Amino acid sequence: MKIDMVDLNGQYLKIKNEVDAGIRTVIESSAFINGPAVNEFRRHLGRYLGCSGVITCANGTDALQIALMALGLKQGDEVIVPAFTYVASAEVITLLGLTPVMVDVDPDTFNVTAENIRKALSPATKAVIPVHLFGQSCDMEPILELAASHGLYVIEDNAQAIGAEYTFSDGHKAMTGTMGTIGCTSFFPSKNLGCYGDGGAIFCNDPVLSERIAMIANHGQKIKYHHSVIGCNSRLDTIQAAVLDVKLGHLDEYSQARRKAAIYYDEGLHRLDPERQFIVTPHRSENSTHVYHQYTLKVRGGRRDALKEFLSKRGIPSMIYYPLPLQEQEAFRGIAKAGEELKYAEECSKSVLSLPMHTELTHEIQDYVIAAIGDFIRENC
Repeated sequence: MKIDMVDLNGQYLKIKNEVDAGIRTVIESSAFINGPAVNEFRRHLGRYLGCSGVITCANGTDALQIALMALGLKQGDEVIVPAFTYVASAEVITLLGLTPVMVDVDPDTFNVTAENIRKALSPATKAVIPVHLFGQSCDMEPILELAASHGLYVIEDNAQAIGAEYTFSDGHKAMTGTMGTIGCTSFFPSKNLGCYGDGGAIFCNDPVLSERIAMIANHGQKIKYHHSVIGCNSRLDTIQAAVLDVKLGHLDEYSQARRKAAIYYDEGLHRLDPERQFIVTPHRSENSTHVYHQYTLKVRGGRRDALKEFLSKRGIPSMIYYPLPLQEQEAFRGIAKAGEELKYAEECSKSVLSLPMHTELTHEIQDYVIAAIGDFIRENC
């Protein structure tokens, strides 16, 4: 059988009429840049997230860079970022002449923690970027408390967890991306809310800061040809906004489909390895829902690469997110600082393996994947 890591075509076929109608409306109007669909999507996304300020942009990396630009940080200021994440979170720090300080992650959730951040604080620390990795929130309450006590900005990287919800100790809830100073996301096609090209967005509940972010994303101008600050050109195409507006209406349905698929994987893999001697299934935090951008295992005993090769021979794709922690990337040598020992970031890079996960995943496909992992365990463990 044909197995995809992400089945975007299957998802499209179910919403084809809605998507095609939205694209056709944009083409017929010829409003390809900043057309009505962009503002409609911004409004709908803000209502979904409970966020007063949504600024769309060209991609998720731009979102992070614009967020940092809006905060007025100075060269040499330090920004704390997890060592186990995609490069963009640290890349934008370096591009702006700031210093990325890489810290360890929790070995169960793969997310940065307040304690990790605390150990890396210095007089030069000005901001922290918690990344909600693989689909669930960092434990934000202690991070926000620590940031408030030290006067730090919090920029949430929500590229992998849009639609996840965090519960505070007093019972109130908030969507990922809306709790810090600024939130950022990506609409890359494979994301849980993805377009058919590239795109991103920035979230901010501070109206003054939101206005500054919007100006920076639009050449530093609020009034056309009047440039108040140095900015950049980063915008979401109207066609992509039309696609995203349709998919936003299905986002909760998509999240539920991913959760059901994750539970099915869990049950099958626990039957194979009830003591978790060889396979550790994804951890679920008590204070966050999980939207499973990735279904990521930890493979014990140094067998991760062998399992990946075994699955490939069975026609099963899998991915390693991420094979090197950031502190080992050549690009950051001599630039980044390590806030502490990065034991778990290194361990995760050597043990994680993501299985196919998407909204169209069937039990038939999952049974085949689970059976193949069972064969591997019997033959190799």
